[in-house]
This record gives sequence, structure tokens and C-alpha cells, in this order.
Amino acid sequence: MLLISIVTLLYCFLIGYFIIGFDKVEVFNEQFLVEETKFSIVIPFRNEAENLPDLLQSLSELEYPKHLFEILFIDDASEDDSVEIIHNFKTQHHTLSIENKKNIRVTNSPKKDAITTAIHSSKNEWIITTDADCVVPKLWLKTLDAFIQKHNPKMIVAPVTYSVNNTFFEQFQLLDFLSLQGATIAGFGIEKPFLCNGANLTYKKEVFQLLKGFEGNTNIASGDDIFLMEKFLQTYPKKVMYLKSLNALVSTKPQDSVANLIQQRLRWAAKTASYNNPFGKIVGLVVLSMNVIIISVALLSFLNVIKLKYLILIFVLKFFLDLFLIRKSAHFFNQKLNIKSYIISSFLYPFFSVYIAVKSMFFGFKWKERSFKQ
Repeated sequence: MLLISIVTLLYCFLIGYFIIGFDKVEVFNEQFLVEETKFSIVIPFRNEAENLPDLLQSLSELEYPKHLFEILFIDDASEDDSVEIIHNFKTQHHTLSIENKKNIRVTNSPKKDAITTAIHSSKNEWIITTDADCVVPKLWLKTLDAFIQKHNPKMIVAPVTYSVNNTFFEQFQLLDFLSLQGATIAGFGIEKPFLCNGANLTYKKEVFQLLKGFEGNTNIASGDDIFLMEKFLQTYPKKVMYLKSLNALVSTKPQDSVANLIQQRLRWAAKTASYNNPFGKIVGLVVLSMNVIIISVALLSFLNVIKLKYLILIFVLKFFLDLFLIRKSAHFFNQKLNIKSYIISSFLYPFFSVYIAVKSMFFGFKWKERSFKQ
């Protein structure tokens, strides 16, 4: 019981800390100035013919001077019509600076190679990375430019959300993603940033080059975002900032099957062991331990080893603390919180989380029709 009590208290303290931290990050109220920042938008892709039209349409609607940004697509050995779709779009939008290059593979991480390939040929001082299955908002660049002019950062972590229907499977993913985004924002609020998302990440090219890019973690297939942020934090701890604005909100799609969701979460879990951020490791350990405790206490209650009231108490504490943080996140992201889905997810998530953690210790994952070892 002592271990159960310690883990529960640590978890309650952590989520309470996040709830406070979330509100400490102020919403950025844009005062748009004369645009001056030059951006290179980097988009690695592989077999994204289904998603590219929506992304391309959103890029064409960006409200920003065309001479101040370029779009660099990096083809990672696509086997569908992705390249042709980009080519056709380019011929129809002559005012946009669009390049499509082949990925130059040199490491075990195709995406890091693709971003590095793009940066080597980029013309502008600021790099923005996003994904081919995303949609960007019209004021994306204007908001980033205003934030850069006001705060002079070296790296900007910006919000990402899921565009979902009201199916339980998509709601389950949305709730999980909202908790991650809430923790991301909270980390900046308590001055211990430990999460970011490469679907909406902006940084100075000269700093990327100074820090030798992804050198040091290219043996890990994923992590083009978090490992790079850790490098920036080590050198410029006060210049890595969060942009809390819906005008900078990038939306993406949830996974379309349970199998793909498992592979995505295995990929995310595979990089956690290599985090250099002690706080990030502690958070991961506490959250995983809490989920293990929930399952263990449920089993022990079933076997009459522990009284049922302890399971109810622990579950209720976790239920409402998580709900408080997720509601804050959902409110900011203008996402409707489905309480029924949340209740069901609260029972399922501990089993899902522990399953992913255990499986990631022994198995690799698949990503873009490729297999990667642990």
C-alpha cells in the first residue's frame, strides 16, 4: 500500500502542477506588424497522395507575402502519385515558391534525413516543419512572424490538434492527444518544457547548423522534434518558447485503424528511453506507474487482496484530475469534449498505455511501410 500511495500522490502532484502551468502560458494576442520574417516550410512525405490536396490547398491560402516564404517538399521514395500531385499544383500556382526534392538517405532516420536535405538547400533564415497529412491556418505565418518580432526566440513550439468525427475510436485518440498537448503547454508554463510536435515546429536555421542538426540521435528513427528541442534548450534555455494561439494551430488526422494507432504509439514510445531531459523521463515514469497501479489494484481488488474502496478512490482521483487538464486543453483548442467517450476511455487507457510500454521494450514498429527495430 505504501508504494501505491506514493505513486498516487506523485501523479496527483504532477497533474496538479500541469493544471497550474497550463494557465501560466499566456495566449498570444497578435498585433500584426509589417511582415519581415523569411520562412522555409519543410514537408517530408512518403505516399501521401490522399492527404496532399488538403495540405496544398491550405498552403495556397496563406495570408503572407509570397516572396517571404518557400515550400520545400522532400520525397522519401514515394510509390504513389504524391510527386505528380505536387507537380500539378506547382504548375497551377506560379506565384508560390515550391520545390520538390529527393531525400538523401545517410542515417537510420528517413525523416531526419529529409529535413536535413531540405535545410541544406533552403534559402531563408527560419525553418518550419510540418507533415503532409496536416492542414495549416491562413494566419500561420503572420502569427509566427509577429511572435518572432516581439520575442526574438530561437525555437517556437506551436499547437497541433486532431480533426475528428464523433466516433469513439477517433475521440479516444483525441482525448489522448489533448492530454499530450496540455502537458506540452504546461511544461512551458512551469519552465520545464519536455514535449513538442514536429507537425508545427519553427527554428532558426543558423542554430540548427550550429548544433549540428540531428547529430547524436540519428540511430533513432523518430524524434526529429523532441531531440532537436532538447539541443536548443541546452544552448538557449530561455529562447525556446511556446506560441499559444489558435491562429497558429495546425490540424492533422487521427489514425484510421487500431493497428496503425498501435504502430504510431510504439514509434512514440521507442524514443522515450533516449530522452536527455530528466523531467521528461520522470513524467513518463510517473504516468506509466500510475497506469500500472490502476491495473494492479483492480486485479488485487478482484482477488479480494485489497478493498474495492481503494480502487475507487484512486480511479476517481485520476479521473477528475485528468479531466480537469483535458478540459483546459479542449477549451483552448476549441474541441468539444465528449464525456461519454472520456468515461469509457478512462477505463481502457491504462491497459492501452501499459500494453504499448511493454511491447515497445521488445518489438520494433512500422512507419510508412518500413520496419524499424527497437
